[in-house]
Amino acid sequence: MSLKFITNKSYAQKVLLSLMALFLASCLEEFDFQTETFESAIVVEATITNEFKNHTVLITRTFRFEEDGPSAESNANVTVVSNTNTYTFQETTPGVYVSTTPFSAQAGIDYQLLITTSDGRNYQSATTQLTNVTQIDTIEANRITNDDGENGMQITVDSFDPTGNSKYYRYTYEETYKIIAPLWSPLDAQPSTDPGSCDLSFLPRVEENRTCFASNNSNSIILTDTTDFIEDRVSGFEVRFLDSNNYIISHRYSILVYQYVQSLEAYTFYRTLRDLSSSESLFNQNQPGFFAGNVTSVSNENEKVIGFFEVSSVDSERIFFNYADFYPNEPLPDYVISCTTVAPELQNEAGCVLSLQVAAGNIEYVADNSNPDPDTNEGPYLMASPPCV
Repeated sequence: MSLKFITNKSYAQKVLLSLMALFLASCLEEFDFQTETFESAIVVEATITNEFKNHTVLITRTFRFEEDGPSAESNANVTVVSNTNTYTFQETTPGVYVSTTPFSAQAGIDYQLLITTSDGRNYQSATTQLTNVTQIDTIEANRITNDDGENGMQITVDSFDPTGNSKYYRYTYEETYKIIAPLWSPLDAQPSTDPGSCDLSFLPRVEENRTCFASNNSNSIILTDTTDFIEDRVSGFEVRFLDSNNYIISHRYSILVYQYVQSLEAYTFYRTLRDLSSSESLFNQNQPGFFAGNVTSVSNENEKVIGFFEVSSVDSERIFFNYADFYPNEPLPDYVISCTTVAPELQNEAGCVLSLQVAAGNIEYVADNSNPDPDTNEGPYLMASPPCV
């Protein structure tokens, strides 16, 4: 079984790419879109938390609609300064800067992000302090039918701040799920070593790869606030909904939910970013041309800078569930791809066609074909696509 999963993009990249996709998908006629005017701007994404770890700052630049994506801002000097310490960040991959030493944000301390790019331009954030620490009370998974009539698993969070000082919350998650190849075979087929044969030879599989695990990170901005409530209480707030036909809940599913307590300024920035990425806002006549965060240029006060430096408390909780816990005796969701068997002939006028396909990794053995159909030139083996086996 061979599956690939791509899970990591910064929220700024996601929103820009979403805007591009929404625009292009909404066109009735194809046309060669070219940006007529373009102003390059630096994009900063940085969240420092009360976790003791190596923190990360992402720095990229905006990109044209016709370009593939943002370019990394490399070779910058990045530091976070506080009342008592200076934390240096080192570029580990293009545009990704990681603190050289682990640290955790502390209450009552001012923090500021400082950036100097390779061409000498200087940027700084507003000074900000750690937000109030509020723990997650519970994470729950329940089978529901939502307002759209969709049956599935709803993941909700509860939390409570008795001091009433948190109010603004952002959530992210990491989900991990079990995948079982539906047509797995304990035998691995290889082209025969007999130079005069088009048959296959078989060996026990060296690796037991029937089961694997895959992970995804959340790819949307999930926000809530409690400003309209008497208590600073988050109750039954949905952070994830999984349709009952989603293959990732077929066996064992786990989700790790992170709760960030935000300042009003950070919450407003993320809410604006979320709203701009929605299809309803994309063609709104009242869209702002530019919205700023709390990072500005020291070198040029008129330079546009996108991004936010946030110092946020965070708490996390994980839950697990099995498909059978909520869907007893019900059929599993369809696999990620359609898995059917074929019985190719061993050879034809082109040569040993099955051996060539096996050697190229395009097809794998499932079982012997106990009843080959001579009218359709079926071969002696049932084969399937590698992700199914």
